[in-house]
Amino acid sequence: MTVSDCFAGDYGAARAKFLAAAAAAGATIETIQHPLRGPAGERLYCDVATLGDPRAPRAMVSMSATHGVEGHCGSGAQVAALREGLFRELPAGTRAVMIHAINPYGFAWSRRVTEDNVDLNRNFVDHGAPYPANAPYAELRDAICPSDWSAAAQARTRARLQAYAQAHGPMRLQQAISGGQYGDPLGVFFGGHAPTWSNRTMRRIFAGVGAHATDIAVIDYHTGLGPYGYGEPIAPVAGNDDSFKRACAWIGGNEVTSPDVGTSTSAPLVGVNPTGMREAAPGARLTMIALEYGVRALESTIDAVRADNWLHAHGDLDSPEGRAIKRQIRDTFYGDEPDWKRMIVDRAFDITRRMMAGLTKG
Repeated sequence: MTVSDCFAGDYGAARAKFLAAAAAAGATIETIQHPLRGPAGERLYCDVATLGDPRAPRAMVSMSATHGVEGHCGSGAQVAALREGLFRELPAGTRAVMIHAINPYGFAWSRRVTEDNVDLNRNFVDHGAPYPANAPYAELRDAICPSDWSAAAQARTRARLQAYAQAHGPMRLQQAISGGQYGDPLGVFFGGHAPTWSNRTMRRIFAGVGAHATDIAVIDYHTGLGPYGYGEPIAPVAGNDDSFKRACAWIGGNEVTSPDVGTSTSAPLVGVNPTGMREAAPGARLTMIALEYGVRALESTIDAVRADNWLHAHGDLDSPEGRAIKRQIRDTFYGDEPDWKRMIVDRAFDITRRMMAGLTKG
């Protein structure tokens, strides 16, 4: 197997590789169509491939493209797992479930967000209750999401953000920008005012998994934070949560990190995916990690998100500037180099094997 060939440069090619690999592996495939289309008018889908007994009491789940443009990484890891036969000999009572492109719109359009400009991994809050506040975001909003993206505006707003980091600390700035906000629908890291299509689809899938599984392990693939090619296993739950303790026992307490206890490259977040997973499968024990791979430096990553947000709010996609920004965000979240792809697959296989072993032992 050529590792690089498991990855694809666009959503359509990634989906074709996943479906072919799943069919060759003998997986059962469910296809869920998105109501909107991609940039070339193509139909969009979330596909779910299952290997093993669909009624097995244990499920090893992987998911790609929570943040659409990050799907290049997760899709490549999933295709490699299928081609390499990672799940060929599943332990008794265990099935593998691979959710490909949970946010197909973002994947196809090279955006982190859904069609609603919503960050799916901030969308799992109680939309009938008051939303979590993010006062620092509101304070910095004009610098985070300026209406002008000229070189002068970029320099001016970047200087303001750097001044905030110097005054309050880099992680306080990171949390202000990325922690999640619910007051600015046109801004970055917006958590939404209703469950998105991807939120509802994820709940539907996990309700199906939880109909028979009483023990579910999940790897949710992400890119954008940390050192180049390193996969940080982040437990996006409270530090005293049993799920965090299990992840540490299964993977290693020296490797698993938690934003809640300040050991992660991620700031503490609200409205995250495991909330919806647990609500959809309340009878199952959930152990979930976000496997986060680094690509570029944090400052350039935040700048790419800000640029893409400006483009879709104020710019012209069909312009030289628009095309340059779309290349920028894709290259920021997809390390399209052979060494990076090899690191992604090696780490994905290693973490998957450790989690499956822990899942089997209970």
